[in-house]
Amino acid sequence: MEKPILSPNFTIEDIHKLREYNYYLTKDMEPQERRDYYNKRGMEVHRQIQERKLQKA
Repeated sequence: MEKPILSPNFTIEDIHKLREYNYYLTKDMEPQERRDYYNKRGMEVHRQIQERKLQKA
């Protein structure tokens, strides 16, 4: 499955596309692999948020 292309308006349909894509990526993972996957991605988003906060200050 290819990475979904999202509309500029970010609609409900885009959310459905993202959920389907995420399910496709994680459906065959073991529970620990899935936890690691979400933790790694979550920490990356947290880092990006912190960088943006520092840039605004």
